[in-house]
Amino acid sequence: MTAYFITGAGTDVGKTFVACGLIRALKARAIKPVASGFDAENPAASDPGQLLAAMGRPLTPDEIAAVCPWRFAAALSPDMAAACEGKAIDFNAVVEFSRHTHPGETLLVEGVGGVMVPLDHRHTTLDWMVALGFPVILVGGSYLGAMSHTLSAFEVLRSRGLKIAALVTSESPDSTVSLEETARSIGKFTHPLAPVTMPRDPALQEATFERLVHVLAG
Repeated sequence: MTAYFITGAGTDVGKTFVACGLIRALKARAIKPVASGFDAENPAASDPGQLLAAMGRPLTPDEIAAVCPWRFAAALSPDMAAACEGKAIDFNAVVEFSRHTHPGETLLVEGVGGVMVPLDHRHTTLDWMVALGFPVILVGGSYLGAMSHTLSAFEVLRSRGLKIAALVTSESPDSTVSLEETARSIGKFTHPLAPVTMPRDPALQEATFERLVHVLAG
């Protein structure tokens, strides 16, 4: 069994996009145990819906629950979104759910928000990653400010002893900053781990995910 945890330097940086590409490239199974901002009227557009589509699984309530048991409507941090519904996230249950693997499979666990987003009153996504101990795929954007956010997340992960298996610089829509230049600047501080640039041009994506798979293979 091989497992990776996909986390972000922030929210909306491309974690699900990377997860979907790796599902196809690695023939992997993916889960996103916790999601906020989930629209039950349009599940296909949700992160769990996109993961199911990439795995070729039907978009049914049971399948959504199998991929993402903790779903909340409010587009807030998970602890706040759960509180809006009079609920609380059971951290230990999330960790145990994330450990369910099958022999011979590659499992992708997609996190929620950024590295330090709160899950409950005392646990963050970082605590979740540490509890699992899976190698981490860190995804950052290419927007103005992304370098600081990505490098801050990188240092936090390293400070907690987590192995960073790959670093992805994902193209941010409408960014005024060069994707390649952003990745090159980040790479000066993450050597020997160089960021894999992730353009959104469909014509470039197959080669990009091949590079990412190569990095993961070591």
